[in-house]
Amino acid sequence: MQDKSTYLLASESEAEMEDWINLLNKILHSSFEIAMAEKRNGDIHDDDDLGKSDSSSGSMDSFQSARDIESRMRNETRLKLFTLDPDTQKLDFSGIEPDVKQFEEKFGKRVLVNCNDLSFNLQSCVAENEEGPTTNVEPFYVTLSLFDIQNGRKISSDFHVDLNHPSVRGMLPSNTSQYMNGGGDTHPEGQRLVHGVPEAAMQYPRQGVFSVTCPHPDIFLVARIEKVLQGGINNCAEPYTKSSDSTKVAQKVLKNAKLACCRLGQYRMPFAWAARTLFKDASGTLDKSARFSPLYRQDGNKLSNDDVLKLLADFRKPEKMAKLPVILGNLDVTIDNVAPDLTNCVTSSYIPVKQFDVSQKTNIFFEVEEFVPCLAKCSQPFTIYNNHLYVYPRHLKYDSQKSFAKARNVAVCIEFRDSDEEEAVSLKCIYGRPGGPLFTKNAFAAVLHHQHNPEFYDEFKIELPTQLHEKHHLLFTFYHVSCESNNKASTKKRDLVETQVGYAWLPLLKDGRVTMNESQIPVAANLPAGYLGCQEGASKHSGPEVKWVDGGKPLFKVATHLVSTVYTQDQHLHNFFDHCQSTEAAPQGGELVKYLKSLHAMESHVMIKFLPTTLNQLFRVLTSATQEDVAVNVTRVMIHIVAQCHEEGLEHYLRSYVKFVFKSEPQTSSSNRLVHEELAKAMTAILKPSTDFLTSNKLLKYSWYFFEALVKSMAQYLIESCKVKLSRNQRFSAAFHHTVETLVNMMMPHITQKYKDNLDAARNANHSLAVFIKRCFNLMDRGFVFKQINHYFNCFMPGDPKTLFEFRFEFLRVVCNHEHYVPLNLPMPFGKGRIMRFQDLQMDYSLTDDFCKNHFLVGLLLREVSTALQEFREIRQIAIHVLKNLMMKHTFDERYCSKSQQARLATLYFPLFGLLQENVNRLNVKEVSPFTVNHSNNNGKDDSLLTNILMTPPRSSTFLDTSLHKDVFGVISGTSSPHTSSTPNINSVRHADSHGSLISTDSGNSLHEKHNDKSNSLDKNQAASNLGSSLLRCDKLDQAEIKSLLMCFLHVLKSMSEDALFTYWNKASPAELMDFFTLVEVCLHQFKYMGKRYIARNQDGAGPVAHERKSQTLPVSRNRAGMMHARLQQLSSLDNANTFNHTYSHSDADVLNQSLLEANIATEVCLTVLDTLSIFIMGFKTQLCSDHGHSPLMKKVFEVHLCFLRINQSETALKQVFTSLRTFIYKFPCTFFEGRADMCAAFCCEILKCCNSKLSSIRSDAAHLLYFLMKSNFDYTGRKSFVRTHLQVVIAVSQLIADVIGIGSTRFQQSLSIINNCANSDKTIKNTAFPSDVKDLTKRIRTVLMATAQMKEHERDPEMLVDLQYSLAKSYASTPELRKTWLDSMARIHVKNGDMSEAAMCYVHVAALVAEYLRRKGMFKQGCSAFRVVTPNIDEEAAMMEDVGMQDVHFNEDVLMELLEECADGLWKAERYELISDIYKLIIPIYEKRRDFEKLAHLYDTLHRAYSKVTEVMHTGKRLLGTYFRVAFFGQGFFEDEDGKEYIYKEPKFTPLSEVSQRLLKLYSDKFGQENVKMIQDSGRINPKDLDSKYAYIQVTHVTPYLEEKEEVDRKTDFEKSHNIRRFVFEMPFTISGKKQGGVEEQCKRRTILTTTHCFPYVKKRIAVMYQHHTDLSPIEVAIDEMSKKVGEIKQLCSSSDVDMIRLQLKLQGSISVQVNAGPLAYARAFLDDACAKKNPDNKVKQLKEVFRHFVEACGHGLGINERLIKEDQQEYHDEMKANYRDLARELSIIMHEQISPVEDGMKSVLPDSLHIFNAISRTPTSATIHGIPSSSSVV
Repeated sequence: MQDKSTYLLASESEAEMEDWINLLNKILHSSFEIAMAEKRNGDIHDDDDLGKSDSSSGSMDSFQSARDIESRMRNETRLKLFTLDPDTQKLDFSGIEPDVKQFEEKFGKRVLVNCNDLSFNLQSCVAENEEGPTTNVEPFYVTLSLFDIQNGRKISSDFHVDLNHPSVRGMLPSNTSQYMNGGGDTHPEGQRLVHGVPEAAMQYPRQGVFSVTCPHPDIFLVARIEKVLQGGINNCAEPYTKSSDSTKVAQKVLKNAKLACCRLGQYRMPFAWAARTLFKDASGTLDKSARFSPLYRQDGNKLSNDDVLKLLADFRKPEKMAKLPVILGNLDVTIDNVAPDLTNCVTSSYIPVKQFDVSQKTNIFFEVEEFVPCLAKCSQPFTIYNNHLYVYPRHLKYDSQKSFAKARNVAVCIEFRDSDEEEAVSLKCIYGRPGGPLFTKNAFAAVLHHQHNPEFYDEFKIELPTQLHEKHHLLFTFYHVSCESNNKASTKKRDLVETQVGYAWLPLLKDGRVTMNESQIPVAANLPAGYLGCQEGASKHSGPEVKWVDGGKPLFKVATHLVSTVYTQDQHLHNFFDHCQSTEAAPQGGELVKYLKSLHAMESHVMIKFLPTTLNQLFRVLTSATQEDVAVNVTRVMIHIVAQCHEEGLEHYLRSYVKFVFKSEPQTSSSNRLVHEELAKAMTAILKPSTDFLTSNKLLKYSWYFFEALVKSMAQYLIESCKVKLSRNQRFSAAFHHTVETLVNMMMPHITQKYKDNLDAARNANHSLAVFIKRCFNLMDRGFVFKQINHYFNCFMPGDPKTLFEFRFEFLRVVCNHEHYVPLNLPMPFGKGRIMRFQDLQMDYSLTDDFCKNHFLVGLLLREVSTALQEFREIRQIAIHVLKNLMMKHTFDERYCSKSQQARLATLYFPLFGLLQENVNRLNVKEVSPFTVNHSNNNGKDDSLLTNILMTPPRSSTFLDTSLHKDVFGVISGTSSPHTSSTPNINSVRHADSHGSLISTDSGNSLHEKHNDKSNSLDKNQAASNLGSSLLRCDKLDQAEIKSLLMCFLHVLKSMSEDALFTYWNKASPAELMDFFTLVEVCLHQFKYMGKRYIARNQDGAGPVAHERKSQTLPVSRNRAGMMHARLQQLSSLDNANTFNHTYSHSDADVLNQSLLEANIATEVCLTVLDTLSIFIMGFKTQLCSDHGHSPLMKKVFEVHLCFLRINQSETALKQVFTSLRTFIYKFPCTFFEGRADMCAAFCCEILKCCNSKLSSIRSDAAHLLYFLMKSNFDYTGRKSFVRTHLQVVIAVSQLIADVIGIGSTRFQQSLSIINNCANSDKTIKNTAFPSDVKDLTKRIRTVLMATAQMKEHERDPEMLVDLQYSLAKSYASTPELRKTWLDSMARIHVKNGDMSEAAMCYVHVAALVAEYLRRKGMFKQGCSAFRVVTPNIDEEAAMMEDVGMQDVHFNEDVLMELLEECADGLWKAERYELISDIYKLIIPIYEKRRDFEKLAHLYDTLHRAYSKVTEVMHTGKRLLGTYFRVAFFGQGFFEDEDGKEYIYKEPKFTPLSEVSQRLLKLYSDKFGQENVKMIQDSGRINPKDLDSKYAYIQVTHVTPYLEEKEEVDRKTDFEKSHNIRRFVFEMPFTISGKKQGGVEEQCKRRTILTTTHCFPYVKKRIAVMYQHHTDLSPIEVAIDEMSKKVGEIKQLCSSSDVDMIRLQLKLQGSISVQVNAGPLAYARAFLDDACAKKNPDNKVKQLKEVFRHFVEACGHGLGINERLIKEDQQEYHDEMKANYRDLARELSIIMHEQISPVEDGMKSVLPDSLHIFNAISRTPTSATIHGIPSSSSVV
């Protein structure tokens, strides 16, 4: 929201852009006018206040107008909240109505094959006169088809092409085969039309459209080339294989060709073949670059399709292909993709496809039939009429026939006949070849020269008649063709080209089905009439006489392939259809059931192809059947079919069927059965528990289909029987109502129980049932439907598993998606024709039973949401999602877009208020975390929760008793039961999902309860427990959940009428009102604008969670526009199937988009809340003014106002906020200027921050507002002064400086100038002291700002920063408020840096300051002296001066109590538990006086836990209260005043020297430059003169607290030894000779004791050193010192309650081992040996000897203890130590000349203590002797 940002707006059309521009201009214009009005308005305010502002009526009017302007301005350009919600973009309407398309013909991958040219190397001119083009010398014919070598099959029919030049075509006699044998109608060419297309246009096809359902690289396009029959293939091909181009050869070939064409023009022979690949890959990319292979010569023995597949298998092996003979020539065929809008195309039946232009002379595209594989996934329901039979003559075995003399060049002629009578003619239904008529009566196969057993490869395509009967058959006639014309023979003989050599026939139907496999049939030599009657092997008597060739053996092999959408190939389906057809009149039961059962065996691809027909027939049988079991069997078959379709992934065909094909039979008088009645009964029967569970599971899983059919049947029945006009309860029979009810009841147990083993089935059944019930609203009585919904919900229980909750909400989601959801929710009219008016409705803001009765669906929904909120996160999210989506849909519903309608809709959701208030503490999260990613595992407990429960003192006594809470499990799981008697819900522990500790998470580890936070008041628990769940969760909700719930809340708040709001507020209890404003405040926090960078960062982290249902996504550009207001209007129409779904890319555009959305949401939320507040303030002025405007309610409302300023707001919003605040000050001056100053203080602080804004408009507004505050204060005091505001502004400025906000900028100075100018130019106060006071104030502020520069300088140096603030605090001794400000600020810095003890001391000083103030005012007995127990430093608070600064101080007992509790809290965090009691000693008397027992209980509880903590830390020794270092600074040029000063630094816990040195080095390197800072490693005294002035030097030495012996006695505990200490010690070794280290006998030591100015801990963590004291120790004193230390350490280790064995062993080893020269023996030899002892004073020698005696004794004890603790594996090590110990004692005895006996028995000293233990165990009196304990220490 910075100045000068630009935004790019995109619109989809010019018109839309115009609208936008007009709208923006309007907004700009109106905001300018309003700004002017506001200016005038401000002046009115100022001019009308003539000293009596409250009574002046003029100002009231001006205020009214201000309010109008305010509300007017706010209502300009408002957006619907949900328009901006990111979830709106994800609104998914795809599930409401699945997208169903009509059945349509689908193709595979379509390929366009263009045949351009076929040319051979052998060329010449064929014309007689040799004039004309050079062409091939004879006609050739190409046949194209597709082969799939992967699956070994031919996958398309043949596409025949004639590429010959017209002059070459002329070589054939015009009267060729097609017109012989009585074939062809000789119409004049061009006259005949086929399906409306001139036949001539289709005579020479060149462009074929092939379709491939399953493309892959192993599919080949194969071309077979034939020529006119002439002789053997090799002979004919020879001239073409030679490359020598000779015209002679061409002429010779041409001559022969002409002869052959004349004589044998109608016969063909195989000649050559070629192939090419079609696809590059399996996705169907065309391989356009591939060319046809060379033309290979055909091999007479390898012609069949199988042979072709074998050849193609080697196609990619060049070594194999090279062996094949090649014919020189080129076939030019190209392939291409087919355009979707292909025009001029005919189907494989020559029927033109739409977009066909007959007039044009364009090329026609021919579709080539694909032979689709018989797989369900490749099949589709038939949508077109197609009825083709393909015939493949395969082979004739004529080598052993004796019937004919010559039968070598055999030609097969094929005909299709419908009779076997003598004069029967063949039907003209065989597809012709190019150049001839389109349909012919007969056709010939290619002829093989001189073959007795010819192989055929031709394919004949026949158009079958619609009705086939038994007489339809194929007739094959065989001819011997003589190729050579014999010139010698007589002319008669010469002309005889063909001789008949046999007949064969194949009946088409077998058992009523078309024959579809390879048949081997016998050949007859003659063809008598009625030949169909005699097949081979038939007796000679019946039927005509037939002469069989070769004894009637099956010599002829022929195959057929049916491609028909009319005849089914499946026996079971055929039988069923056949049976239904034969029994149309009177259906029989038993037979029918048999056929129905056999349908289960039907092949799936057949099922798909005949789907609509089959289903129609089944529904027909369903209603016409007489027997009970028929209906059930029909339904079972349907279930089978539906399941198969789903399993193949083809359920969309079923949807298309139900929607577009299914139609229930119209009711006739004879059969009264209806589809919906029969189907519902059959479904109920199948769902009965006793039936086959597999079928019932399938029925459940695919129940949508049956319910859809039910509903459609019901609707059609109502329309056809005209019952749709009746009232709803009369439309259906009582029996049907009963059936539906039974069906619902029968389904429920399946849904609620099957989800465990068959989740899909249960989920689908649940969804389908919901859709069915939703549809029933349209057709049936709503009361009946509500009853079914009630049945449904009664089957669930509150503690159900997550899945069942999902089911419930899925059900609700679907039902509530009903288009008339709103009318369904409005209560029905009651009484005599009286419609219940909206006004008469009792407004319910909580879920009462009345509400749920009157508004059934919404009541149910809200109840369910309420229950779900007590569940785990995933369940809650589902619930919130359903509720929010529903409310979004209302917003965009065009039927309810007026304001009043939206307000009426909002009333339906009023109980949401009550619902949110019950959960207000779970929603009350102010920190906005980045998008939470949903964790998959929500059942893992959060460990931090448990530690929190153990660590954190609870915040209120109502929460945990001192005894363990009865329902502690509930508490741990984040749920606490309101009924303490209830047993812990163990289940809730297992599934604990509490992600927030139950002690409100915003408390951190704080102690004191904020009393207006009734976080655990009982009345609330009671309310929630009415909802039927005895457990109330108190963990926080997730951010996404909170945002969604608040969005709903804000939507209702924004839509509802003002009256409704007032009603609500009047009804609400004070606590509820507080909760209401808490919610409002949380709204502001949750929707605050976080900025682009934040959004970009989080988008990288995790996008919002994707939707479960895959929905279609708009393209990105559209989606972005979709975010704009206009686009979103589209959402209101639910038929918009495109879903606004979030794109999850992280492009800049998306971030910009997201940030625009969020910025707009923030503004809209802000304005909505402002509206609400202004309405509240208007209506509740008296309540707010109570208690001088300091009531809790007022505080809350004021908090919300301040909240606006604390959160980033847009400029638009801030303008409104300032206007509101101005109104607020105007209405409630007492709040600001009387009583406690905290509201005024907070206000000043926030406004001053705005005065430092980057936007000039905001600075100006803020400055004017601040000025208005001062002036109001001045007027309020009767124009005397504005001390209150004056002081608070200075305090606020100080606070802001303290927080290093950088407020000293020129921007802030400008704001100050504006305030000054206002004061100078304001006429109403010209002659008062006001202007000069203002000037004085600004001056004072500028003085305070001087400190800022220094603050900025030390921003990164916490010690200096605190010192600086400390000196500021000191300078304000006369103004307690300001001193308090600086101390508070220091506390904040300490907390931030983790220095808890120092922070605690700041709190103590603040409390002492206030106590001192109250003592002087006589309001409190003790002053700061009472705090001396805690810290002696407190005396400085007594220096308070009486001054003008004391005037407006509003400290009182309550303030002190709060501060003291804060002290206790701080001390707890600082782990200084011992001091808490000293603080509480001040509080307790006051609470006792007030009889505040709850507080007292809480205090004593805390004390109890504090002392428990003390014992705990004393026992473990785990508490470290700080480490100390002496730090000295040298270098005048750098450190200035600090040069040469020494400080003691206190570092937290255990901080090593290296860490402190590093920190200081880094800190000062950053400040002065790395090269200028040096650390002094030595800890001795430094002479500054020896140092180089070019560098800054820092010396750091570790020091330890120093206590004198007297102090040691007084300070008994560790805590006392480390609290309030001001003396520290460190030691430095030296020798007389000047070296640091020397031998034992010359090693001296200097001990330095430093004393600081104050005690630690203090309000600062470094304190200056006041003076130093040095002591030097002589070598023998060093020895005594060191040895005493050793003895002390060993004793301490031995005396602790649980001995640290490892440390003990290390100590002993270092003390005993003789090898250690520097050890104890070294001291003994140096100072106690006879020779040396004389050199030292006697008393010192004596002292040292005494120490050694203690030493030996201590070591003995240590060893004794060690022996008891070790395990066997350490025994050897222990024995070695023991030996060393004895040696040591012996050595010492020799040196000291006295018997030093080792303490062998560790028992001696230990026994007296242990006695008690043994006695206690054995319950014997102490005097009893212990028997049997030998005096060795090994017994224990």
